[in-house]
Amino acid sequence: MRLTPIILLVFSNIFMTYAWYGHLKDFRAKPLLLVILLSWGVAFFEYCLQVPANRMGSLFFSLPQLKVIQEILTMLVFAGFCFFYMREKLSWDYLWASFCLAGAAFFMFRHLPNS
Repeated sequence: MRLTPIILLVFSNIFMTYAWYGHLKDFRAKPLLLVILLSWGVAFFEYCLQVPANRMGSLFFSLPQLKVIQEILTMLVFAGFCFFYMREKLSWDYLWASFCLAGAAFFMFRHLPNS
């Protein structure tokens, strides 16, 4: 099913985004080495989802298509993370950047074979 790898990539991105940026809120006062180890621990779960997602996704999508899907999901998850978890405002520039990703998706998927 084409949707399964996308769902796995969404959850993978949640773990990835927290591993990369969650420490800025939750562990700011902790020693850097500890935070690195904690982030690696969180990233383990990201890879447990991302690797099978890409393996399954490669049955339906080309490698460039998988990359564009990943980038779009990364931006969507990151926007939610910024706004809801980190309590940061999103600027209009974020919207314009999202339009650029929509353009990338258009060009990457415009020549799909008829199924």
